[in-house]
Amino acid sequence: MSSNPPHQLAYSVLELAAVAEGDQPADTFRKSLELARHIEQLGYTRMWVSEHHNMAGVASSAPTILIGYLAGGTTTLRVGSGGIMLPNHSPLVVAEQMGTLASLYPNRIDLGLGRAPGTDPVASRAIRGHRFDAAHDFPRDIQQLQTYFSAENRSSQVRAIPGEGLDVPIYILGSSTESAYLAGLLGLPYAFASHFAPAQLLPALKRYRENFRPSAVLSEPYVIACVNVVAADTDAEANRLATTLQQAFLGIVTGKRRLMQPPVDSMDALWSEAERQYVGQMLSASFFGSKATLEEDLREFTKLTRIDELMVASHIFDHGARLHSHTLLAEVMQGVRVPLQESTGQFTNGGSIP
Repeated sequence: MSSNPPHQLAYSVLELAAVAEGDQPADTFRKSLELARHIEQLGYTRMWVSEHHNMAGVASSAPTILIGYLAGGTTTLRVGSGGIMLPNHSPLVVAEQMGTLASLYPNRIDLGLGRAPGTDPVASRAIRGHRFDAAHDFPRDIQQLQTYFSAENRSSQVRAIPGEGLDVPIYILGSSTESAYLAGLLGLPYAFASHFAPAQLLPALKRYRENFRPSAVLSEPYVIACVNVVAADTDAEANRLATTLQQAFLGIVTGKRRLMQPPVDSMDALWSEAERQYVGQMLSASFFGSKATLEEDLREFTKLTRIDELMVASHIFDHGARLHSHTLLAEVMQGVRVPLQESTGQFTNGGSIP
């Protein structure tokens, strides 16, 4: 047992920009900004937005634009991508766009990178064109991005203006051990998508830590785990609100996706036993309950995973209930302490992960 005093675990938000039944994307963006302002006041570290395409129920198809909107409407909250699907984009364009954001909002912009398409194969081909197999270039594209951001690239024939010489932290996102291995080799912080791929969480974290090589930006591993959280005043109310999330994952399982649906009193009439079990497996890194329940469950989760930061996705239909969920979670997280020795992720230059 470490003699160092425990410290508070960082906590953040992944905003999927889900479109609720009866809303338009414009309504979703307004609610996203309200949430960003809300969590900024509650002590959350950052809000990341995802990249998805060809999904009627998800409005985050242009993450860099949404990042600018959210950063412009807040003052201290870090805002970033969770993530930009790098094979969909030219590294130079990503460097220029994120460099523009970092110039507008200094020391507040994060760049999370993933290799998945964020869509179906048909839409992926429409996005990538002749670069349909660009996922194979993911490691090389990350290093190219790092080059564009470096001050040393000023003598190159191709430069990212703005972007060059700016501090834009890069995070590797993943849902498999392959991405964990790459993040470790590159010495970059790693964010795992356990909110939809929980089965690989522990193997991926193990592989990341075992293969971590100190880099110019990070001397020790830094891990973010994204989970689903629905908090309410009672366990019963949280479980009722969580049926919105269960319906969303049922749509993934059945291929019948819809806009975000209101909660129901029971899921029994909506799914078969096999579908219930399948959804349950996909949501095994999900936490529903009152403050007392969440405090106990999240303490066990952080003890098991030894993460440095908890990122939460909250798929809640009623906007007021979602804001309240994040208020309750902030109160819970202020009581979740982890030993100092378990919080790695120190920058080589002596600082810490922003």
